[in-house]
Amino acid sequence: MTDNDDFRLVIVTGMSGSGKTQACRNLEDLGYFCVDNLPPVFIPKFAELCQHSAGRVNKVVLVVDTRSREFFDTFVHVIRQMNEENKPFELLFMEASDEVIIRRYKETRRRHPMAPNSRITEGINMERERLAGVRNKATYIIDTSALLKSELKQKIIRLFGDDYNEQMNINVLSFGFKFGMPLDADIVLDVRFLPNPFYIEKLRHKSGAVPAVAEYIAKWPVTQQFMEKLDDLVNFLIPQYIKEGKSQLVIAIGCTGGMHRSVFIASHLFNLLKNRGYLANLEHRDLMKNDVAEHIQ
Repeated sequence: MTDNDDFRLVIVTGMSGSGKTQACRNLEDLGYFCVDNLPPVFIPKFAELCQHSAGRVNKVVLVVDTRSREFFDTFVHVIRQMNEENKPFELLFMEASDEVIIRRYKETRRRHPMAPNSRITEGINMERERLAGVRNKATYIIDTSALLKSELKQKIIRLFGDDYNEQMNINVLSFGFKFGMPLDADIVLDVRFLPNPFYIEKLRHKSGAVPAVAEYIAKWPVTQQFMEKLDDLVNFLIPQYIKEGKSQLVIAIGCTGGMHRSVFIASHLFNLLKNRGYLANLEHRDLMKNDVAEHIQ
């Protein structure tokens, strides 16, 4: 009996160039604590320390491969010992065809760790031979030869994402161009073509969240036509991004000062997304930067 019965240890190994790094990034997104290139001899002790961390570290990924050189020879022995002592772990073996691995190394212009001064094919052959015993003991084997990154992510989620929330997080952000564009925006919409309440004295010092300002912006035909086309665009795009495997999306709506038009359109878009059941957040980045008396009412 351990101090943490929910503890999950995943050991990732396999061929160099097979996608171990990408798999680990996906596992990190699932909340796993990842340690790369750990000598196998340290696995049992490290796992024991994590198990007795009072739940602070209950999902761990250890990457072990031939980069650990002479230390790697103890890997099979360590796995066998952990099995004999009934220590829980899962072994994920990543592989790909020779042709794909060669192409990936050619693209990155990196040397193969098993043959840094020889041909890549020699390194692949040596590594396959050295990994044969480990592959036979794998809990899961993933061949990435024909996988897209999004497809690999879905495989990782199915295998290791026990409590994973697949909903994409959508952040709707209003901003003012005079304060600079948001650097993390995926989609930027410029709404400075809409009628501007700034030129209406009684509306100038009120934000786009105020009903009177919202009514003024919304009453114009150009606004109504734009909102209709925006709704159609969003209804089309969001499912495509989700299908592609995107986990976060930032939609930025900009006007001159980030107080009237962008706030109104961003609020409209946020409500649309919420009504469609998406996980959405709303932020008015520059609203309080405007030197006015009434920001939100």
